[in-house]
Amino acid sequence: MPFEIAEIKSYLPAFGNELLAEIAAAGSIMEVPEGKEILREGQYIKTVPIVLLGLVKVFTRTEEKELLLYYIGSAQSCIMSFSAGLTNSPSRIFAITEEPTTLLLLPAAKLNKWIKQYPALNELFYQQYNLRYTEMLNTINSLLFERMDHRLHNYPQEKSKLKGEKILNLRHKEIAAELGTAREVITRVLKKLEQEGKIRHRPGGIEII
Repeated sequence: MPFEIAEIKSYLPAFGNELLAEIAAAGSIMEVPEGKEILREGQYIKTVPIVLLGLVKVFTRTEEKELLLYYIGSAQSCIMSFSAGLTNSPSRIFAITEEPTTLLLLPAAKLNKWIKQYPALNELFYQQYNLRYTEMLNTINSLLFERMDHRLHNYPQEKSKLKGEKILNLRHKEIAAELGTAREVITRVLKKLEQEGKIRHRPGGIEII
């Protein structure tokens, strides 16, 4: 839907009025409910999202197994979408909203011109490249070198920080998908962590201790 410059200026203060005016003329804002897939694997990118409010999780999938790569929070974007949009390549990831989310959608056809003309936009995506590269290295290191109980103990702590919630409504199947393992493994390790006093199961979900 169309929007006014004032609606996005507070989220992206580094963007000058000229860039904001171009975005307002060519871009759009979309309200997305929780649990909605906003990007499919193999899809060609027509618009690149910047999250204004909410949270989006980005996955990769190999042979029916999924793995969480990173989260996109406020004033952040999906660098994989940005790269695919610039090169007109199919997406290699898929993305789902973790909570109700407000997206600013930038037309992929304009990005090449805008990043050359407006340093603030180029700087935003440069920062995103650096951030996501670090996060994906951490994911690889975790998969290769950390035991599952350590990974599973860290997982709700990080998610609690992202969502600002002490008790997380998490299903074992959802955790398994995000950590790239089987639901039975998650159930067994969560029970072990509860016995060790590191988490507690509550009616509303898992409480971080």
